[in-house]
Amino acid sequence: MGSSENGRRRGAVVRMSSWGLMLTLVGGGLGTGCGPTAQEPAPPDAVGTRKQAALSYNSLSFNGLSFNGLSFNGLSFNGLSFNGLSSPAFATWFDEDPALADEVMHYVVRCAVPEGETRTFTDSRTETLHTWPGLLGLAPTWAAGKPATLSEQQLISACLAAHANPFGVSVPISVQGRDAGGVTIPSTPAELAEFSRPESCFFGNLFLGEGVYAGSQNPPLDATQSTTRACATVDGSGLPRRTCAPLVYVGSCSASCTPDGTSGLSFLSCAVGGVTYQPLTTRVRDADLAVCGDGTCQVTEGCGGAHMYDACAADCGACP
Repeated sequence: MGSSENGRRRGAVVRMSSWGLMLTLVGGGLGTGCGPTAQEPAPPDAVGTRKQAALSYNSLSFNGLSFNGLSFNGLSFNGLSFNGLSSPAFATWFDEDPALADEVMHYVVRCAVPEGETRTFTDSRTETLHTWPGLLGLAPTWAAGKPATLSEQQLISACLAAHANPFGVSVPISVQGRDAGGVTIPSTPAELAEFSRPESCFFGNLFLGEGVYAGSQNPPLDATQSTTRACATVDGSGLPRRTCAPLVYVGSCSASCTPDGTSGLSFLSCAVGGVTYQPLTTRVRDADLAVCGDGTCQVTEGCGGAHMYDACAADCGACP
């Protein structure tokens, strides 16, 4: 079973049917599947229209980063080809925890598949149709239904780590780096100006069970500041504000990574334990940094009798 490719493709819908897998290439001709195909419009992008493909939103739970949660019951991620979505093993994995699996797949597809394409899966038990829109397009080989290259494995792992949020709060991030083909993720001057605060670097390989790592490239937070992006954001101690296993903090990005001299915005590679990875870096907005005294008790702040983020009387009041 194969599929046809078309340079003008605007979207791809993968769905289950009683005949097996059906692949519809919307706007660019029909692919060949294991049963009848039908042309239909691509579902709307659930994450909205974006002017720059590098902009994304994060709220992936850290349960989704555990190796068991992403291993498809021991299958390698190479199984997430078109055939993989229609396989009994994928359905079994999905049915073990549909809510977590849907969350993980939302970010997997967002990272791997380009904007304008979607991947869908129908839960045969409930007949629920799950639709996952692409965005960053970091793994073109894997997204086309072939085994993921090593670079794609690393980039999807880095992308998932970059989207994890210990508070479950969705805030915008700017993702920088290169895709698996070596093409720089595009960003505009306006995006870089708005997302002016360099944040973290992320790298690793969840496919091979090598874990995921994060480093910091931002100024330390002072005692009044806090952020939902706390896992690789350091304070005056030089350590992250929050421990976020399985994400491992490795210190400054510059100590583990080689800068990308072309863009100056990201890193070409990062290494830990003698293994070299292709990383991604993130930028955030100053507007998303919470400050004790701004009048709002943020999820990152706590009650107390001081003027610190975790005892912010001005915003959260005194503790009962």
